[in-house]
Amino acid sequence: MARKKATASFEESLTELTALVEKIEQGDLPLDEALQVFEQGVVLTRQCQTALAQAEQKVSILLADKDQSPTEQPFVADEKA
Repeated sequence: MARKKATASFEESLTELTALVEKIEQGDLPLDEALQVFEQGVVLTRQCQTALAQAEQKVSILLADKDQSPTEQPFVADEKA
């Protein structure tokens, strides 16, 4: 299976991950192919976790200002993937 582009959206990654899980759950893959599918699933899981962490950080920044006036705060993306 071809690898997805590095900038796949969260939704695309999640959809592909769901398809991979269903493929593995069928139980009819040869071991080598199952390991490749599992490896792709791990990569997609990490991409989804990173996207969720970044979204959570953005929400935290937006909610940090209690007096409703907009403030600028630095955003630091987690580069671990």
